[in-house]
Amino acid sequence: MSLQVRVGQGFDVHACSDDPSRVLVLGGVEFPGERGLTGHSDADVPAHAAADALLGATGLGDLGMHFPDDDPQWAGANSLSILSAVAEMVRAAGWEIGNIDVKVVCARPKLAPRKGDMEQHLTHAAGAPVSVSGRRPEGLGALGRQEGIAAWAVAVVTRDRPPTGMSAGVLS
Repeated sequence: MSLQVRVGQGFDVHACSDDPSRVLVLGGVEFPGERGLTGHSDADVPAHAAADALLGATGLGDLGMHFPDDDPQWAGANSLSILSAVAEMVRAAGWEIGNIDVKVVCARPKLAPRKGDMEQHLTHAAGAPVSVSGRRPEGLGALGRQEGIAAWAVAVVTRDRPPTGMSAGVLS
C-alpha cells in the first residue's frame, strides 16, 4: 500500500452585525462585549474555514452544498457541530485528518488570550490537531475598518491506497 496525501485550502468571511444580541464566536469561544458576526449559523469563521479546507482536500463539495444558508435546520447552528459533521464525512470517505491550520484576520478581538481554548474546541470537533493564529489587517480594507472577520485554513488528509494497477474501488 502507498499513502495518498491531499491538501485543501478553506476560506470564510462574515460581516460584523449591528444586532447587539448577536454574540461573537470564534473557534467555539465566545467573546463577550465584542460585535457578533452576521450569518445563518453562529458565523464562526475559523470553524467554517477549517470545514471548507477539509471538504476541499477530499473533493466532497463545499459548505453551501452540505449546509445551505437557506435551510432552517442550520439557522443559528453551532459551527463546531458543522465541523464535526464534515470530519465524519471525511472519515466516511476513507480519509484520515492529519492536521488543520487556521489563520484568523481581524482588528479585534485579541485572539492570543483565547488561542488555546479555540484550538481545544476546534481539535475536539475535527478529531485531529488544529492550530490557530491571528493576524492584524493593519487598518487596511474592510477588515482593517473592523467591518468583518476572515479566516483561511489549510488541511492535510491521508489514506492508504493500493499500488498502481490494482483495483482502487472508491479510491481515486
